[in-house]
Amino acid sequence: MTLSTRVNGLCCEKMAGGHVSNENHSNETEQFATHDASDVNILDAILVRIGEFGRYQMFNYILLCIPMIFNAFQSISYVFTASPVVYRCNITQCDSPNSQYWEAWVNFTIPHKDFNPDQCHRYVFESPIGKQSSVPSSPYCVPENFDSTRQEKCGKDFKFRDEEYTISNDFGFFCSEEWKLNMVGTINNVGQFIGIPLGGLLADRYGRRTMLAIGGFLSSIMGIIRSFSPNYYMFLSFELLDMVVGSTLFPTSFLLAIELVGPKRRVAAATIITIFYSLGEALLGVLAGQFQNWRVLLRVLYIPAAVHIFFLVLLPESVRWLLSQRKEEQAIAILRRAARVNKRSLSDSSLQQLVQSNKEKLAESNETTYPIRNAFKRFSWRIANCSLCWFTHTLIALGLSLNSVNLGGNKYNNFMLNGLVQVPGLILPLFIMNSLGRRTSLCGSMLVCAVCIGASIIFGKNGHATELTLFLIGKFAITCSFQVLYFFTSEIFPTNVRNSLLSLCSMIGRIGSMIAPQTPLLANYYEFAPQLLFASFGLVSGFLTLFFPETANKSLPTTMDEASNLSGKSKGKDERDEDI
Repeated sequence: MTLSTRVNGLCCEKMAGGHVSNENHSNETEQFATHDASDVNILDAILVRIGEFGRYQMFNYILLCIPMIFNAFQSISYVFTASPVVYRCNITQCDSPNSQYWEAWVNFTIPHKDFNPDQCHRYVFESPIGKQSSVPSSPYCVPENFDSTRQEKCGKDFKFRDEEYTISNDFGFFCSEEWKLNMVGTINNVGQFIGIPLGGLLADRYGRRTMLAIGGFLSSIMGIIRSFSPNYYMFLSFELLDMVVGSTLFPTSFLLAIELVGPKRRVAAATIITIFYSLGEALLGVLAGQFQNWRVLLRVLYIPAAVHIFFLVLLPESVRWLLSQRKEEQAIAILRRAARVNKRSLSDSSLQQLVQSNKEKLAESNETTYPIRNAFKRFSWRIANCSLCWFTHTLIALGLSLNSVNLGGNKYNNFMLNGLVQVPGLILPLFIMNSLGRRTSLCGSMLVCAVCIGASIIFGKNGHATELTLFLIGKFAITCSFQVLYFFTSEIFPTNVRNSLLSLCSMIGRIGSMIAPQTPLLANYYEFAPQLLFASFGLVSGFLTLFFPETANKSLPTTMDEASNLSGKSKGKDERDEDI
């Protein structure tokens, strides 16, 4: 999403805002399009004066980490609530109400796949002398009465391996109807596709704090109602509504967090608050393992989210938004309180200068038409390549998270590790982007991910440890790559179309996250089809990133010509500072 007046994709500029501020504080206006340079400089100077990350900012920053955790719950809880369960046919002639998933007769009554009983087929029972029996361990439950050369579909009765209770066994989605489980993830991402831009527009109109509090509270209500769903269609409807109202939590929390701190702290603030989303995923794995009934799990996840409504009282509104709405007095009150809590002095003259600058800006501002058509003519290849890169990242990143529960071993532990491994993946780019360059970092991490996914096809059968190791390295690499992409995308387009093109790329990328929930179905046709799909896209898109211009140690392009000339020689730090 942009960090200015239109939120059209999930945090596509979230890291860009912090990065730009770190390299060039006076260029922050290029990420926060509603403010001119003088206004931003004055406000930044005030933030430095009152303390860039004092007690006031720390308290509010901690509060803003809470919605990030809940957003992780909301956006991917369907991995467990709509998870397929492990089951087998009920064998009428052998099973009793007390039978377990594994019984001795399973070996000769049900065909096996990968040493596990087939979920949807059984061997045909040939009744001796035309008689039937449902008594377990009766003379009829013997190998001679089951024809291993002929199979038939199961009935509607199944035996389950685990105590896990999802909408699969609640609503009876087995075998040919399992596609309905995967549809939940797609509907979830459709809700995000709608909710993120809608939430951004409402946040611009009514305030970021207001949208964060109301969106989080409404999401809590949707999740609680969903836990009482008597049928699939009600569940699906409230899954959609949940993300329409709640998907704004991530971008709005992120924006408030980085606007809260001073220029030198924005990179750290952006990185740390993003980490809390990954920690939320890890915590989800822990909670899902403890509460294996989908209705109980939803209530555990969503009832605490009702605390968002208290943010209307606990959190301050964004100073930048207040200034853009001509609410200078409220903005001044917040700055005075921050200075008081941080025990810093703040002169009236600096505040008066800020108010005067803001009034002049608003009086002189007018809407301009972005030269999008010209940008498409000059950067058509760059836009297409960037859109493919976003699509690939959302497809692989979400696809790996969804497939983590299909790995061998404990699926709850696997999902927890899937969340934790993202933490170093979010931090590493801060150390490699400048030393290796944006393009090399992006390409290298994508190829590492693709190679690991491809290797899992070859070596995955060597054991659970090998499979899990390759998966975690791949997830780490795509997380690192995604973080680089947040920075890189904001640096390859000129200022007057940057926000629009970033939004476009991220919106196209959202299509990948809609498709990702359907990828597990490919395993029904070929066991390693999902991995093959991810690896193929990763390799192709990874090599195509080499056609991007390098942007490390270069000023952000302001004009079309500057963006076209990014492939030129990199400027040194001193020369870049002179341009600024």
